[in-house]
Amino acid sequence: MRAIWTGAITFGLVNVPVKVYSATEDHDISLHQVHDEDGGRIRYQRRCEVCGKIVSFDHIDKAYDDGEKTVVLTSEDLAGLPAERSREIEVVEFVPSDQLDPIMFDRSYFLEPDSKSPKAYVLLRQTLEQTDRTAIVHFALRQKTRLGALRVHGDVLMLQSLLWDDEVRHAEFPALTEPTRVTEKELEMSSSLVDSFASDFDPGKFSDEYQEELRTLIEAKLAHGDAISTAETFGEQEEPDRGGGEVLDLMDALRKSIEKNRGAAETGKKPRAPKSSAQKSSARKSAG
Repeated sequence: MRAIWTGAITFGLVNVPVKVYSATEDHDISLHQVHDEDGGRIRYQRRCEVCGKIVSFDHIDKAYDDGEKTVVLTSEDLAGLPAERSREIEVVEFVPSDQLDPIMFDRSYFLEPDSKSPKAYVLLRQTLEQTDRTAIVHFALRQKTRLGALRVHGDVLMLQSLLWDDEVRHAEFPALTEPTRVTEKELEMSSSLVDSFASDFDPGKFSDEYQEELRTLIEAKLAHGDAISTAETFGEQEEPDRGGGEVLDLMDALRKSIEKNRGAAETGKKPRAPKSSAQKSSARKSAG
């Protein structure tokens, strides 16, 4: 893992230097878009609507539009905000851990002690454990001031960004405004059904079957030679005409892509069920 941020937890006169790491990662296979006729890569261009030029990132500012006027905010403007310069995870209060509604949790980060002695880090971790409390903190990350929860996760401290109160919607559904009568017998039968599914949660028991079968499909196509050179999908590009606003097309058409082998993976579609034997069978046929 690579640290994305360094700073310090502060509360009172206590200062705990830490490194911040993303605690989660996306396992989805990355897909891009291509032209269905020739396999050419689809490009998105940052084009100015006033002059028509393609604009590089170093010439892009942010702006706020109130419907009538636009306020342009330069990178210098944003860098001057106090919150963005802050490298502190400031503890504002310690609250009982059970008072935090999981709906408020956003992103999770691991904190590593960033000093020669981890004593202050370990002290804070053990204190949170023994008191069963969570530290509510303020911190700044990626040009945003954030509210966070600092809590214990195994042997490490974890920082979880929280949604602000006005970012959590309140659910009010008309169907639930009228009282609904549930009989004791119905409740008893429902409880029995829950008991029949009862278990201890083990996340390792579950897997993302869609991504697994997508990977199997891709590997089967590669094994069949149903692929084109990645370099060819980019085609040949001309330098954009800085004086005009016309959208550039690929100058040379790529060779026709090999007929798409959707095979049984497409024709054998059925209502999705866990560990679909139909889909796995189709992938094996393609590979064979």
